[in-house]
Amino acid sequence: MRVVQARLPEGIMREMNQLVKKGFYTNKSDVIRDALRKLILEKQVGSVPNSGNSVKEVRAARKKLSREELSPGEVNALGE
Repeated sequence: MRVVQARLPEGIMREMNQLVKKGFYTNKSDVIRDALRKLILEKQVGSVPNSGNSVKEVRAARKKLSREELSPGEVNALGE
């Protein structure tokens, strides 16, 4: 993995800390990775080829974005 630096507002840092504190994530890096995966997936959904089984295609895209397999419900719940 590569390391990047980002400056984030205090409000976002507080929210990330709360997600970690509540046990939704192991650490802040996991929060950021999941947020970026969700953003990338949202941008790619329109580019997923529609070959007749869009559910399968979206699941494959989700799997590609994550090192660990998540169910579609788990990925969707990240934005709630």
